[in-house]
Amino acid sequence: MPETELDAFTEVLNGPVYVVTVAAAGERSGCLVGFASQCSIRPPRFMVWLSVRNHTYRVARAATHLAVHVLDRDRCGPAELFGGETGDEVDKFAQVDWRPSVDGSPLLTGARAWFVGRIETRIDGGDHVGFLLAPTEVSPPLRTTPALLRYDDVKEIDPGKPA
Repeated sequence: MPETELDAFTEVLNGPVYVVTVAAAGERSGCLVGFASQCSIRPPRFMVWLSVRNHTYRVARAATHLAVHVLDRDRCGPAELFGGETGDEVDKFAQVDWRPSVDGSPLLTGARAWFVGRIETRIDGGDHVGFLLAPTEVSPPLRTTPALLRYDDVKEIDPGKPA
């Protein structure tokens, strides 16, 4: 893959990764996401970027909500599943414990923390589309500071659908 102008900058980053799940039109999907961040405090908003080549993106186009999960560093199994397999070929939810949220979004029961967000808008960002989320449901507060799964922990996973 050719280098970009941002490679020298992004190579030093080691941000958290997220598993994003969605249900719409009778389908469920989920993927490992590295492009995501809180983007507003008042009102609270979070932006998730999904690759346009990804099964999760195709399901999310018809969705009203997305669920965003953080995993503990020692929970690489779900990261490998959601990052290394594609929903075009595999039912990932047959391989993990989950439950539906109030709106029906799949919630991974093994996640350290999660929230469900209503999709406020979608933004074309090139090969990714941004989903601006307003939180509607949030996991209980944490009592300890977890060691979260980060990019360095998953960078060797071969993507199910290359970006």
